Amino acid sequence: MENWTTVCSQEDLTPNAGVCAKVADHQVAIFYCKRSDKIYGLSNFDPIGKANVMSRGIIGSLSGEPYVASPLYKQHYHLETGACLEEPEHALTRFEVRRQGNDIQVLAPEALAS
Repeated sequence: MENWTTVCSQEDLTPNAGVCAKVADHQVAIFYCKRSDKIYGLSNFDPIGKANVMSRGIIGSLSGEPYVASPLYKQHYHLETGACLEEPEHALTRFEVRRQGNDIQVLAPEALAS
């Protein structure tokens, strides 16, 4: 059974920026890319800087692919996969995010494991 958690409304999202939401015991950085009209969810925890700051990162594209740059040491993480461009041994956990009407929902981590 899928367990989606409503974390905010579409109006709460700032285009081309991130917000942080707590889902179960996880901090999830949610990014709204206005140009593509896509919403992405990644772990808010920067594995290199060891802090919950990814929602404050700057989003953009590199070679046409969507990335967020860590606000601490500027590594680029792919918004669709969580993979780190500069240091491939690091990655952010990816969370499923969807729109349900005006609500933004994140799939609860327990549901991801099953």
